[in-house]
Amino acid sequence: MSNYIEVIAIVEGKTEQVFIEKILAPYLGHQNIGIRATQVSKPGQKGGDVRFSRVKRDLENHLKQRADTYVTTFIDYYGTKEWPGLDSVPRKATPEIIAQTVNDATKSQVDSLFSEQQAERRFIPFVAVHEFEALLFSDVEILAQQIGVNASKISAVIEACGSPEAINNNPQTAPSKRLDAWSANNKFLKTTAGISVAEKIGIAKMREKCPLFNSWIATIEQIQRGV
Repeated sequence: MSNYIEVIAIVEGKTEQVFIEKILAPYLGHQNIGIRATQVSKPGQKGGDVRFSRVKRDLENHLKQRADTYVTTFIDYYGTKEWPGLDSVPRKATPEIIAQTVNDATKSQVDSLFSEQQAERRFIPFVAVHEFEALLFSDVEILAQQIGVNASKISAVIEACGSPEAINNNPQTAPSKRLDAWSANNKFLKTTAGISVAEKIGIAKMREKCPLFNSWIATIEQIQRGV
């Protein structure tokens, strides 16, 4: 086995952790990439209230533990309360501009804070523009079948927004809110139903439909290949 690398992903909550360990890890494992996930932590609490001040402690811990691992994030931009680059995002920015602004600022700050741990080489920022549920819009037919709605409803959302990663962040029309509205009892169970849908869709289709998600995975793959 040549050029095997290990990646630790600091994630927002349980669903993201399960997604990475159950679906993304086997996909990357075939490419000599081991990835595991850990939730953002502070004493007595996991997930939620995502702030850079919390994530920074986890980044430091993982960067210091082993010099041969890589560290990444899988955090929802719209769920953050305090984060590098937030104040620099232009109004009505596209998902691409949001991602570039926030990820570049995050990379710059982490590299500066943890230069002794070679963060410039070992840290891979990924602040997803939308929550995990956006990835589930990558396959209209599978999502429609799994939640029991007409595929035309989902297709209309994709057509209006342009892509899963561009579904807007209005409190009533964010990806998770749309799925809630279409689900029994107005509640989409993302850690169970969401993971099941994601497993059926697969990483390859998500990469095809979600260019920002694809770019994150491609960066990890390039490190493994020594590019």
